[in-house]
Amino acid sequence: MSLPPGFLAGPIAHRALHDRAAGRPENSRAAIRAALARGLAIEIDVQISADGVAMVFHDDRLDRLTAVQGPVDARDAAALGRIRLTGGDEGIPTLREVLALVAGRVPLLIEVKDRDGAMGPGIGPLEDAVIADLAGYDGPVAVMSFNPHSVDHIRRHAPHLPRGLVTSAYHAQHWPGLSDATRARLRAMPDLDRIGAQFISHEAADLASPHVARAKAAGLPVLCWTVRSAAQAAEARRIADQVTFEGYLP
Repeated sequence: MSLPPGFLAGPIAHRALHDRAAGRPENSRAAIRAALARGLAIEIDVQISADGVAMVFHDDRLDRLTAVQGPVDARDAAALGRIRLTGGDEGIPTLREVLALVAGRVPLLIEVKDRDGAMGPGIGPLEDAVIADLAGYDGPVAVMSFNPHSVDHIRRHAPHLPRGLVTSAYHAQHWPGLSDATRARLRAMPDLDRIGAQFISHEAADLASPHVARAKAAGLPVLCWTVRSAAQAAEARRIADQVTFEGYLP
């Protein structure tokens, strides 16, 4: 299995087509419905609940995106579903709810957030929850993570799922929780072959990296994150095969 061609056909709405001022918080059903209405591919993030359910939510804590504080994984799925996303009138959705909403109508890119805390091997339950939810899903879908162990877990347990590595320049100020050695290793992307990555999604400001050039030369599609204007998108597309966008309508 490789990255479905629909992911390269048009720009991908980052955390769906969100606009808090318009009542569409990031990763919300409202933002997903707005992207569907325009026929846009959608990128979402998943975290895990206390009872092992994949939830569509970016942060590992509730503080930034809701009026509630604390870690996402301290509450079960039902409780999380009752927590209203700031700027909207709906609760945090499960991945299964989002899959039912999208129903194969547009490509869906799922980022599995790092659960190890240091991009190490302390992963598994979230990946397994995503794999289980995707069983039988009929539509263009791909799964990705910054953590190579997550991507490798998907390769081993669900080889039919298209999978990719999210990559970055890994500047220290943006990744203070990672050691210098870990950041240097991840920056060099040494795991692409071992984990069977079928694409990368790279930091837009770092697309000129020689590591990106090496991945592209090896035939891997290059997505990028996150462009916030048409001008940035045009610049990124000089290297990237497709962009993930937010903050404007392409």
